[in-house]
Amino acid sequence: MKPETAALLRKPFEGNQISTFPRNAGSKAGLSYIGHAALTDRLLQADPDWTWEPVANPESIGLPMAGNGVEMWIRLTIDGTTRYGYGDAPNKKGGDAIKEAIGDALRNAAMRFGVALDLWHKGGDLYREGQEQEQVETITTAQAETITTAQAETITPAQVETLLAELKSGGSDIGKFTVFIAKTLKVDCIDNIPANAYQDVLAIAKRATAAKAAKAGA
Repeated sequence: MKPETAALLRKPFEGNQISTFPRNAGSKAGLSYIGHAALTDRLLQADPDWTWEPVANPESIGLPMAGNGVEMWIRLTIDGTTRYGYGDAPNKKGGDAIKEAIGDALRNAAMRFGVALDLWHKGGDLYREGQEQEQVETITTAQAETITTAQAETITPAQVETLLAELKSGGSDIGKFTVFIAKTLKVDCIDNIPANAYQDVLAIAKRATAAKAAKAGA
């Protein structure tokens, strides 16, 4: 899977795309989730040709079997990568149960790609990485506003390669780095970084590499 595809899948959702289970949803009441439309939109942005298929006999390939009710395993394929997901609809019957089980399975499988991980996570801010993250996040709000006002020109393919090479040389997580840059500069992938922000972004990548090296040598 291409780094920019992985980064787009992990991009946090906007508030208007997040729903909350109603009070009568039992143990799920009050939990936030991504609805079928918002999830489908994200998958289409990442890969217009994404597909899913049911796994007819999960027991034969070693997946755990579930109990009674409308339940299913699926294989979700995005940008050539396939991962499994499971869904169920314990409180519904008929066609509604089938539709809910499919939607639940898609959300579960998409989570394996990093989609809406911050909503699944229950331990605080998923994307904060302590001191190392503080060393990397050095673009201020004022700088970001200045950069985003002049995005007509983007970095060149050669600059993209230089940036990726720097991240790979230090073992940095390219997906996480791209998510941070995309969120800060309001771009959808590394290729669309404004030309006038290249030196700042490259400096951040070098600091991330240095932080990884220092951590490994400690």
